[in-house]
Amino acid sequence: MSIGSRLYGAALALSLCLPVVANGAEAVGKKAPAPLSAYELYRMYSDRTWTWGTGGGYFFDEGRRFVAWTNDKGKQSFAEGRWVVDDFGQLCMRATWTNAEGAGRASTCFGHQKIGKVIYQRRQPDGNWYVFRHATALDGDEFRKLIPVDTVSAKARELKQVLLSQEAARKGG
Repeated sequence: MSIGSRLYGAALALSLCLPVVANGAEAVGKKAPAPLSAYELYRMYSDRTWTWGTGGGYFFDEGRRFVAWTNDKGKQSFAEGRWVVDDFGQLCMRATWTNAEGAGRASTCFGHQKIGKVIYQRRQPDGNWYVFRHATALDGDEFRKLIPVDTVSAKARELKQVLLSQEAARKGG
């Protein structure tokens, strides 16, 4: 089986998993889901912070750098890496996450599909699809958490310095 056949099969299987929803009087389930293009994803995420309840990640346009910071139950960590998009609707953040216990690489990906003007998202490979942005964005849409300002880099840089100082102190330097 060729790569193209496998990708087509995967895309077809993915499209069958999307929910059929109604948008007002229009049954958008009649339209076939389509992945967002790399260009659409780039425009959506580039030079924006995706705010999370425990921190956030910033998607630099320059060099496609990705920087993040979290504070989950008092456990702070930061990430430095890259972000990539493709024409299959996928956004991936590939970064090294560092906390007081050490560092490790992680790749986190999200799929994006659209039906009409509604965008769906799910964590890859097997998260549940949810509305990321309604045809007319609503206040509660995850899309609204993408803000055009860097609220992450300074905090990540500060945390990096603290962790490096702690590591140097442990090593006696």
